Amino acid sequence: MTPAQKPSPPPSPTDTEIIVPPPPSAHLLPDEETDGLTSGAVQPPGSTGEPIARSYTRDSEDSEGTHYTEDEGIDPSLEEQVEEERLIRSGGTGIPIGPDGTPMPLLPPIAPEHAGRKCLVLDLDETLVHSSFRPIPHPDFIVPVEIEYHLHQFHVLKRPGVDLFLQEMGRLYEVVVFTASLSKYADPVLDQLDTSKVVAHRLFRESCYNHKGNYVKDLSQLGRPIADTIILDNSPASYIFHPNNAVPVSSWFSDVHDAELTDLIPFLADLTTVPDVREILNCVR
Repeated sequence: MTPAQKPSPPPSPTDTEIIVPPPPSAHLLPDEETDGLTSGAVQPPGSTGEPIARSYTRDSEDSEGTHYTEDEGIDPSLEEQVEEERLIRSGGTGIPIGPDGTPMPLLPPIAPEHAGRKCLVLDLDETLVHSSFRPIPHPDFIVPVEIEYHLHQFHVLKRPGVDLFLQEMGRLYEVVVFTASLSKYADPVLDQLDTSKVVAHRLFRESCYNHKGNYVKDLSQLGRPIADTIILDNSPASYIFHPNNAVPVSSWFSDVHDAELTDLIPFLADLTTVPDVREILNCVR
């Protein structure tokens, strides 16, 4: 089966006023500074990364319309590649459909106070905060979380500038925090972090799409126009279906001199005025 050709990139934007953000830092901190649990890991516990068994039809000159299944010896890696190409080409899996045939987007209808705004999807761990099981010097707050009947203390550091960043984004966007972490951890962290109450919606691990062992944040399931949706995340695997909607940021652990969030404020403010965010983000990646 010949893989489908990727679509040509959208035309370059004409808005020369867009401020291009600085590229994320590639600097890696030593292991001793990042030791402990990273709650935003995208590998599901116990996952083998194996694909779900599917069957499909492959057309060729000597095998027209032949039906293949994994039981008949098809290479699982080929099936994964075909499925991934299909999802990227189609821009995700689309809005889920309920048993009665009713569309069930991840987000409710947009509230009147957010009408006309674009949707900004924010990752949590290593993007806005860093958390660890182990004690870390001068945490901004500590969150107790019960895991398997044991109470664990998460020591949380806020990324520099996160308070100002959230306040500014709350004025401009419908803000959604979408994390691969469990709600029992992420909810209390957001309660402490979002003191200005600018986060309109919270999505957790159960809302992610499990693709090849990774938790993917499928923007096509949100129920918002994809041309008006931006995702800010430190993990490229999280937005593999929508790379042209992504603003990449570096993973943050403890650098007190980090300024990525505040540096991004003017750029994200300018994106609120463009017709299609993909036209800009495709050019600056």
